Amino acid sequence: MSGQLLLIDKPAGLTSFGVVARVRRVLSQQAGHKVKVGHTGTLDPFATGLLLLVTGSACKQAMHYAKLDKVYQATIRLGMISSTGDPEGELTVIDSAQPPSTQQVLEALRRHTGQQQQQPPVFSAIKINGQPAYKRARRGETVELPRRSVTIYSLELQQYQYPWLTIQAHVSSGTYIRSLAVDLGQDLQTGAYCHQLRRTRVADYRVEDAQSLADLGITS
Repeated sequence: MSGQLLLIDKPAGLTSFGVVARVRRVLSQQAGHKVKVGHTGTLDPFATGLLLLVTGSACKQAMHYAKLDKVYQATIRLGMISSTGDPEGELTVIDSAQPPSTQQVLEALRRHTGQQQQQPPVFSAIKINGQPAYKRARRGETVELPRRSVTIYSLELQQYQYPWLTIQAHVSSGTYIRSLAVDLGQDLQTGAYCHQLRRTRVADYRVEDAQSLADLGITS
């Protein structure tokens, strides 16, 4: 195997590194020698969808794929906040939250479209002095991550019935949908966190063309 790009539909509950390890094990068994496998941008454990993996000599192109824009479908829960921005954190109800109108939601989506200065979540894989921020945060350390410039190309309202908001987001590399959910909650004065997240596209690569782990013979 000289190197190739693999499109994987990641299930919920697995880290991206867990997917890489499982695929590496299967490909190495098939090849009869250790096969180098890497990812081109992580998905949070609770998230599902398109994960681009590179193998062999294609690992040299990982950064190229990592910089591609992405499309997500996100279900956002208004009226609650999460310590991690997702359903795996400590959840707190915002008693003072008032249901915004559909028009208010649309206006908030418009305000958050375009170039933004975004605060990455402290529970993220961004490294601080060589160590992922989430490991420091889990130890109770104070984590300070600088805001970063990202581009949100479009935010499409797919469904809204308070407290549930479903959107499609087309964003630049480096954009955190968890942070977007938090920002929308602050804008709407309800609080919010990202309840479900699915990556459906990376540039022109689509999740419909991806393989499941079961397709590769991976069952655990």
